[in-house]
Amino acid sequence: MKNFMYSFLLISLIACAPSNSQEVSDETPQDFNSYWYAGEAEITSYELEQARYGEIHAGESVLVFVTEPFSESKQVKLDDWRDESSDNVSVMKLNMTKKFLTGIYPYSMMMSTFTPVSADKHPDPFKITTSSQEWCGHTWMQLNLGEDGYRFRGFSYFESEGDIDISVPNVIMEDELWTRLRLNPESLPVGEVEIFPSTFYLRLRHRPAEAKKASTKLSSVEASDYSDKAHEIYEIEYADRSLSIYFESAFPYAILGWEETYMSGFGNPEMLTTKAKKINTIKSAYWGKNSNKDREIRKKLGLSSD
Repeated sequence: MKNFMYSFLLISLIACAPSNSQEVSDETPQDFNSYWYAGEAEITSYELEQARYGEIHAGESVLVFVTEPFSESKQVKLDDWRDESSDNVSVMKLNMTKKFLTGIYPYSMMMSTFTPVSADKHPDPFKITTSSQEWCGHTWMQLNLGEDGYRFRGFSYFESEGDIDISVPNVIMEDELWTRLRLNPESLPVGEVEIFPSTFYLRLRHRPAEAKKASTKLSSVEASDYSDKAHEIYEIEYADRSLSIYFESAFPYAILGWEETYMSGFGNPEMLTTKAKKINTIKSAYWGKNSNKDREIRKKLGLSSD
């Protein structure tokens, strides 16, 4: 029993802790190592205007970026970051959350992407998971990288959406582009490409799990609604949807905000644009900030208390 309790405590303490390993090449800039392997996560809050049911709903979004030790074979976070086997791969993890109200009931959504830091050794994200909760029920999607593409599993309270277990070709994943951008914007695909769309979008628009043709481009602007300083925009244009991500030109390529436009609503849908604009960014070992007094930190991020 004592050994069990010790193991449980150890796992609890390191459950969210970042990677201390540095699977990067000798050419990796030192500022990358000092920023992403400093034992902290980067947390950025955003004011959210979310399109849903043919209207725009106010809410908040949070992007949490952190490096972690990841098991390539099991596709889960390693309990022991000191594992020196080849199975220990350093990944850039993104946890993206959205919270917004639709009338009387709330939505709570979260997407996690696990992208290897070393793109030359591991060019594809290992895993993407997405969940959504609201008063009608909850849904779950998971993509796992295999030898011949991705295994997609979907579970939902909707008859037509669950339970699904299918294969998806190994194409560009839209959800991985957020982490690719932070690792190296020059690695973002430009031109006509096939992309597996955002899992948030698949959920909200009840779309099938399949890749789509898209046009992408990366450009610079002197100023926009997201910054009065010069910055970059990465744009994805599908036949029925578009996404623009605004980010700083210099390392660490902080994301300033984004815009996503598509038809929203049922019966007589309207073309609406979801917008998210940065509030604030902090670096924090947040997994240890779990007492009542630590709620004060949320004020720095401009987030609600609940």
